[in-house]
Amino acid sequence: MKPHRNATNPPAAAKIAPLSPVFRRQLLLLAACTVVLAGCFAIPLTGLVRFTLKSELYSHILLIPLVSLYLAWINRNKLPPDSEPDRRLACLPLAAGLLLLVGYYLARHWGHSLPTVDSLAWTTLSFVFLFLAACFFCVGKSTLRSLAFPLAFLIFCVPFPVFVRDAIEAFLQHRSADAAQLLFGLTGTPLLRNGVEFQLPGFRMQVAPECSGIRSTLVLFISSLVAGYLFLRTPWKRALFALAVIPLGIFRNALRIVTIGELCVRVDPGFIDSAIHRRGGPVFFVISLAPFLLLLYWLRRTDVRKPRS
Repeated sequence: MKPHRNATNPPAAAKIAPLSPVFRRQLLLLAACTVVLAGCFAIPLTGLVRFTLKSELYSHILLIPLVSLYLAWINRNKLPPDSEPDRRLACLPLAAGLLLLVGYYLARHWGHSLPTVDSLAWTTLSFVFLFLAACFFCVGKSTLRSLAFPLAFLIFCVPFPVFVRDAIEAFLQHRSADAAQLLFGLTGTPLLRNGVEFQLPGFRMQVAPECSGIRSTLVLFISSLVAGYLFLRTPWKRALFALAVIPLGIFRNALRIVTIGELCVRVDPGFIDSAIHRRGGPVFFVISLAPFLLLLYWLRRTDVRKPRS
């Protein structure tokens, strides 16, 4: 006799629902618009790729479209039924993208010299806005609402303009100096502080902009957004998890500063030129992952929905 399968038992694996003809046509139209748009932006996009391959701060940019596409792919079975696009919504990102593009070329025409990263920020942000306009024009409104996070995640393809990068570096630099002063006080090491400079016993050290930890903090912030989207349900817990990266990054930088300072004071001043200073960033980044993952674990446990009675 053949074994009888209980009708209430779930199937061994969920099948991937085929795309409806309407949604397939929408995706084909969006793909065609994206190819045309990428062709129009071929020169600035090529420049962006070359720039990111040589940059430590923006090396993550090439991964952003892949992550966004993956987040959309894993939600393919949760998309709502076919819906018609509300093409009026495309007007706002279309206008923003065109204004940025026109402003960029007018600035170049009038002889304004822009740093490379600023030029790439203008053109890439314009490309992202125009791509969003294509999405609103081609894809249904309900579908785009379900894909809001993967689409918004594309903003991290845009490099920071110089003034934004400098502002973030200055904030992390000074707040890391504040936290380092607090930790030096806990260790009992006497010091005199002048801005971001510390006069330690027989040794002087400065928290330079390169020591702000902007790259590792940015990577951790992007990772917190993706992890919160994948593992957390409550919006305020997702926001809390992402914002917690800022004090975590400041504490990580302060711990590195104090570690180097204590080694220079108590062991050998030559530690200022040692590997722990020059190439110790990844070590302290790994250390910061412990509280990062513990916070995610705690939020995940408290985020489980209670069963309805």
